[in-house]
Amino acid sequence: MNQSALIRPDWTPATIALMVLGFVVFWPLGLAMLAYIIFGDRLKSFRKDANDAVDGVFASCRSAFGRGKGPAFRRATGNVAFDDWRDAELSRLDEERRKLDEMREEFDSYVRELRRAKDQEEFDRFMRERRNEGRGDVPGFPAT
Repeated sequence: MNQSALIRPDWTPATIALMVLGFVVFWPLGLAMLAYIIFGDRLKSFRKDANDAVDGVFASCRSAFGRGKGPAFRRATGNVAFDDWRDAELSRLDEERRKLDEMREEFDSYVRELRRAKDQEEFDRFMRERRNEGRGDVPGFPAT
């Protein structure tokens, strides 16, 4: 956690001022700020515990679906032709989803590379300007 944050769960002048202001404006705001100051450091572990609990619930749902109790659109209807068509469509949609995910990954890597190139260009321009101003080399960065 960034300990230099202005509003953190600690007794800092900013949090005390916000608490007092909260009590002056509307007492539940001041009470909420007081609770944040006192219990705020426990929020991270509380959020992690809550996320783990929700993940456990969804994992049990996934395992239940895997045992044949799956969602209604996956259950057999008794019409073999319809079931075959539905399974083919669902597999086609899964394949399309996979292709879209691959395309998104490729685009993300392309954007990352563009940002890296832009950052490199800005850095090179800064170094050129620095050399032209006569400041000389920066230690650890030889002149090119």
